[in-house]
Amino acid sequence: MSVTLHASCVAIHGRAVLLTGVSGSGKSDLALRLIDRGATLVGDDGIVVEARGGRLHARSGPNIEGQIEVRGIGILTAPTIAEAPLALAIALDRPVPRMPDETLPVRVIEGLTLPLLALDPFEGSAPVKVEKALLLYGLAE
Repeated sequence: MSVTLHASCVAIHGRAVLLTGVSGSGKSDLALRLIDRGATLVGDDGIVVEARGGRLHARSGPNIEGQIEVRGIGILTAPTIAEAPLALAIALDRPVPRMPDETLPVRVIEGLTLPLLALDPFEGSAPVKVEKALLLYGLAE
């Protein structure tokens, strides 16, 4: 089974990071800045998440595959990866705690859990924080 989420997704060293939030919350903006730092686009706006083999996998929905919407500029093409295992979800429309608990909250998708971290996507350090979170919480390969 799979579910399509209103989210953006990039892969960092082969591990997918799901960027979630309401429209205008900065999903595509943060994805673009992560891509500029070496991440690869999985998809923008519609992400298909599938539970398979006890793991969540992300791929682009068909409507905007290989493209990313850049507010104020339009739709751009970007190199993509067809699919990647999900490692982390970033909530862009939640309050950001000063110091998160040692154990991250989780988001349940298709009956499986995904670590969830709240970040402000418009902070200059947001892309670095995503990369560091993958390492800090042992989610990078």
